[in-house]
Amino acid sequence: MRARLLLAFVPAVLGLLGAVVALASGRSLRVVVGTPLPVALAVPGLLLTAVVLLALAAARDRRRAVAAAGEAAGRAGREEERAAHRRFLLRLDHEMKNPVTALRAALPGVVPDPSALDPAAARAHDTLQQQTARLSTLVAELRKIAELETRPLEREDVDLAQVVEDAVADLRDQAAASGVPRAITVQLPQAPWPLPHVRGDVDLLYLAVYNLLANALKFSPAGSTVEVRGRDDDGVVEVEVADSGTGIPAHELDSVFDELARGEQARGTPGSGLGLALVRVVAERHGGAVDLRSRPGQGTSARLRMPAG
Repeated sequence: MRARLLLAFVPAVLGLLGAVVALASGRSLRVVVGTPLPVALAVPGLLLTAVVLLALAAARDRRRAVAAAGEAAGRAGREEERAAHRRFLLRLDHEMKNPVTALRAALPGVVPDPSALDPAAARAHDTLQQQTARLSTLVAELRKIAELETRPLEREDVDLAQVVEDAVADLRDQAAASGVPRAITVQLPQAPWPLPHVRGDVDLLYLAVYNLLANALKFSPAGSTVEVRGRDDDGVVEVEVADSGTGIPAHELDSVFDELARGEQARGTPGSGLGLALVRVVAERHGGAVDLRSRPGQGTSARLRMPAG
């Protein structure tokens, strides 16, 4: 920008130098130019237009520079925020891991024979065991999220359609084993071509699809159907999981991917509040994204979008 300004002053400087030289010579010099009237009218107009265009270009460059600086500052701020968040998760894991492990180890020693307890004490013992196990799971998943944020991924060619089929089969089996079979329909394209493969960690991608499906089953009625749809969108592979469950209020949609987020509709349902956070981290580490569309009382659609490999 500074170089352009200097170049713009070159003609003026040369003209002034010429005038000084002419005056210093002491001779009375005159130049008479005969210019046709159309040229005399057109040239100033063109020159004025050029000056205006140069000014507009300079203003545009200045706006772009300001916007680029703002965007860079925003990226740096977001990265610093994510780094602080990762440090918090690691500290939380460090502070909670040992006490939780000690609780789980000490409980059998405190109550060697739970079958000898009276009913009230047995219920209290069961509660202690369940809550200690829940804390242990929370710590493990928080650690997993913190590690996923930074550790290198093992990338390989992954058939995301097969990942979907595997996750659906596993959840169908689990639902049947629990005595409450669930209907899950799968629509994956075969024509004109199947879903493109992606590059990534197959275990993490399975975890992401599994969590979306498990959430859909958890928050929809037992007799309803969960639909899984695959789509190839110009180089982006999309897996959509849709249910007709309780839905999510609009004011909670921006926070459901945060760690430990528990919406109003989810407070009576068991869960850690970390499943969608894991999905978000997995998607972002693979250069993808995940979003939700939801209507309270009608259901939710979660879309996992990954770049084709």
